[in-house]
Amino acid sequence: MQIGLLFYIVKWIILGGSVGLLAGSASAFFLASLDWATKTQQFNSWLLFLLPVGGALVSFLYWKFGQNSSKGNNLIIEQAHGAKESVSFRMAPLVLFGTLITHLFGGSAGREGTAVQMGGAFSELVGKIFKLDEMDRKIIMICGISSGFGSVFGTPLAGTVFGLEVLAIGLIRHEAIFPSFVAAFVGDIVTSAWGIHHHHYNIGSIPELSWLLILKIVIASVLFGLTSTLFSELTHWLKKTYTKIFPNPVIKSFFGGVVVVILVFIVGTRKYLGLGIPLIDQAFEGTVSFFTFLIKLIFTALTLGAGFQGGEVTPLFVVGSTLGSVLGDILYVSAPFLAALGFIGVFCGATNTPIACFIMGIELFGLEASIYFFIVCIISYLFSGHTGIYTSQQIEISKNRWIEIPKQSTLASIKNQKSKKTKKT
Repeated sequence: MQIGLLFYIVKWIILGGSVGLLAGSASAFFLASLDWATKTQQFNSWLLFLLPVGGALVSFLYWKFGQNSSKGNNLIIEQAHGAKESVSFRMAPLVLFGTLITHLFGGSAGREGTAVQMGGAFSELVGKIFKLDEMDRKIIMICGISSGFGSVFGTPLAGTVFGLEVLAIGLIRHEAIFPSFVAAFVGDIVTSAWGIHHHHYNIGSIPELSWLLILKIVIASVLFGLTSTLFSELTHWLKKTYTKIFPNPVIKSFFGGVVVVILVFIVGTRKYLGLGIPLIDQAFEGTVSFFTFLIKLIFTALTLGAGFQGGEVTPLFVVGSTLGSVLGDILYVSAPFLAALGFIGVFCGATNTPIACFIMGIELFGLEASIYFFIVCIISYLFSGHTGIYTSQQIEISKNRWIEIPKQSTLASIKNQKSKKTKKT
């Protein structure tokens, strides 16, 4: 037994460490390149007018050479569930190039999707090299998710649990906990070793616990959960609508880019483009306007809905922190404190990963506010319902015992069933 355990530990230190090394290095290169793309866009405002062309180019590459890579994070989740479809290594360069093009020309998107997909592609590569069986193939794909997420945000513990928790609502894959930790831990160390530093935020003073404060946090958490639902549903609806109007993905992304450019001139500012990190800074300073969260939400949904590459998570951080900041004024709670709660709350509702988000809150903002992070994650998770940004996410246990959902249904299948019922009605 001890020999078998030793073999297991050594085996996954090698496999998980290999994935972490590759994914961490890729994340470091990606983050450095993303910083260059963001700065280049900021100092060359005319690049925004090339957004439609850039989107069309990336969609053409995916259309002609991407095979199943266009499924993005959902493909990685499906592989971790044991789907027969394989993850082609071409996913890594395609998503890297596509995301950089999105940010270089001013699209509103994130970065976690790119890191997770690169991690998944490297996991598949390592799995093929070592000729892993079906069970180990599932585990190493989870390692790819964990290492990509943990390295791109500098949160290895949250990355570990995210990879275990994101696959299915109501189920955590404990058999992969050690491999995922190794991959996420190594990935984070490697990214830092390449000289990459992550952005930090100041949560300010932590309010003293009281029943009135808990009531205010619950109210805010409900709004965080509903906002995450709005983001997920709007993004999915736009993807479906764009595809219905423009079956050709190249034309779809070109037109979608035009819409984003027009919207920039309608709102009269470019601050909603890109990752939106400056907006998060303003949220923690308490200087954002009331509708900032909604405008950023719309910009991101329009960008991703049109087929542009990039993640959803950083924009969700922006939406959550800016919403929390303005709610601070309304509820008479510290703006940076509520911005931090919104930061993880909206993200939690959109990804259905309350434990990972709780841990992320501690890693980013410290242990003192842990009880508040936990409350926010629970409430937001419940009020986001059976919706989310990852449509291949399975539902193992319903969030509500009064809502019966067939075992191993996905968010996509639930949504399709609702659409069919609506049409019959």
